[in-house]
Amino acid sequence: MRMPRLALTLPALLAAIALVATATWAATDAGAAAKPAAKAARTPVAHTASTYLTGLGDESPEMFSNADAQQLKTKIARYKAKAWIKYAEGQHMQILVAFYHSEYSPLRLPSVAQYKHYVEKFIKLFPRVHQYQAWDESNRGNIRGVLASPSASATAQYYQALIRVCKGCTAVGLDVLDANDISPTLRYISEFKREIGKLRTVMPKIWGLHNYSDINRRESWRTRQLSRAMGGQIWLTETGGIVQFGGAFPNRNGSGLKRAAKVLTYMFNVAGSQPQIKRLYIYNWIGGNTRTRFDAGLTDNHHRPRPGYVIVCKHLHGAKCNVKTTNH
Repeated sequence: MRMPRLALTLPALLAAIALVATATWAATDAGAAAKPAAKAARTPVAHTASTYLTGLGDESPEMFSNADAQQLKTKIARYKAKAWIKYAEGQHMQILVAFYHSEYSPLRLPSVAQYKHYVEKFIKLFPRVHQYQAWDESNRGNIRGVLASPSASATAQYYQALIRVCKGCTAVGLDVLDANDISPTLRYISEFKREIGKLRTVMPKIWGLHNYSDINRRESWRTRQLSRAMGGQIWLTETGGIVQFGGAFPNRNGSGLKRAAKVLTYMFNVAGSQPQIKRLYIYNWIGGNTRTRFDAGLTDNHHRPRPGYVIVCKHLHGAKCNVKTTNH
């Protein structure tokens, strides 16, 4: 799914997220894709000692001054380019930056040398940013005439370049998007790990996952198997309840709003039940209209709270969560 991109004057385009703290987790072994026989949505049980950090994401600066957003006290925001980063730094946030293809040449991927050059340039431009993702949704694949995605081997080389030029930084080594069928994603993870071994570089301790397919079917087995395959600490760098997305997730007469609210409750339960998960970022804050292709907003396009907002607000112990919600 799409995250906002930082419109910098760099060929490598960026996505950014702000967060408050970090955590660690021990590595686990990789696992194969084996879908459970029972598909029913069981409510995962949170472990007593499980802890994870929750944040919001959106490309609109209006979220910063929105009273409904402020009462969540997540200290999370997403915006474009220098203005976004400077604002986030002013709010004393830690910023996680994910590199991505250029909006000007999305079909052309940078060489490792180009990647290293522009990463170094970015680090010098924003010396207070210390958390990075090597590439956003590395396994998304090539969409003819739209965008290109790096191979697992190329992503591993990008990761190696990143940790070499930003010593001491926190690096999310691989960030992947799930799907209804996760077999290709598991293969991508295995190929990435093999390349890391060939490069004789450090295996990532932190891994990123966008688990829309799993969560929005109110299932957790994909998240669990992908987390096991990656090992280490898992950050759900994009997650949330989809209001509308194609034929699989329609929003007929407000049905998508109710479904998304249920998904958000389930999302929190899944995060609490899997100790590997240490961060989750709910995407996004401002939703769209009936013509919007992908809509997972907690508010509508006029910034009015949706039912999903109430779920998130109560989970984060907001002071005034029983707000009037919209059915748009």
